[in-house]
Amino acid sequence: MVSPPARYLVFFQYFGTKYSGVMETSANQSGIGVQNCLEKAAQNLKPVVPIKFHISSRTDSGVHALCNAAHLDIQRAPGKPAFQERELIRGLNHHLKSEPIRILSAYRVSSDFHARFSALSRTYIYRLLLGCARWSEVPVFERDLCWAPPGGYLDVPAMQDAARFLLGTHDFSTFRSLNSETPFQSPIRTILQAEIQPSSGFLAHHYESRGLEFWELKFRSKSFLYRQVRRMVGALVAVGQGKLTPRQIKELLELRDARALPPHAMAPPAGLFLKCVEYDEADLHKARAPGE
Repeated sequence: MVSPPARYLVFFQYFGTKYSGVMETSANQSGIGVQNCLEKAAQNLKPVVPIKFHISSRTDSGVHALCNAAHLDIQRAPGKPAFQERELIRGLNHHLKSEPIRILSAYRVSSDFHARFSALSRTYIYRLLLGCARWSEVPVFERDLCWAPPGGYLDVPAMQDAARFLLGTHDFSTFRSLNSETPFQSPIRTILQAEIQPSSGFLAHHYESRGLEFWELKFRSKSFLYRQVRRMVGALVAVGQGKLTPRQIKELLELRDARALPPHAMAPPAGLFLKCVEYDEADLHKARAPGE
């Protein structure tokens, strides 16, 4: 008798520079997605049917994740018990060891749990580096992990004032990039957190004499529009450079037009990290029905 599949939620992280994004790509596409690597590793667990990862939060090429999430169903051969969570983590990481991807944790969840639709919120951070007049001055250990806007200086208090206009529920049409999903997706989103705080760099205390400053922009919402975070960051940096006033962020929101954002006002992908995906703790520890 074939046992029913077991559903798991896994949390995982990745260094996104080499990937075309988190979502899978087809064989005729040039890049490879993080999902391709996850599913290739999962096939080594010898499931009865191929394993599909259902990703919680999409990230673009070059974007990193401190913690993304996905659910997957695993159906084992007759007589084989469902994997214990720790066993699943070890097995997947063993077959991912050549990739900059790691499974952080796993939870056995009910069969109606969905990694994308059950999420309560997502949090992104964007790392900025100030003090570098040009890209060639960025410390080698920080390349692909932050953005050093040209000129090296930003008016951070003005950016913090501008970020307040992004809080709350708005039509974020101005701050989304257009794609095939645009006509089917509401532009209304609620930003629960928009903060700009000082941060630290990798081993930065060893080159304090350079006077470099690291800042993190943090955004939390139940969901985001396509490239919304990068466009918000780009607009806030334009405020810091004096190209926009804080009040103009509010005016851009009210225009509700993706074409209204100034040219090139989108931050590059390298500084963006998906920090975490939040779920109801009860969903992660919900008792499963017999046979699940």
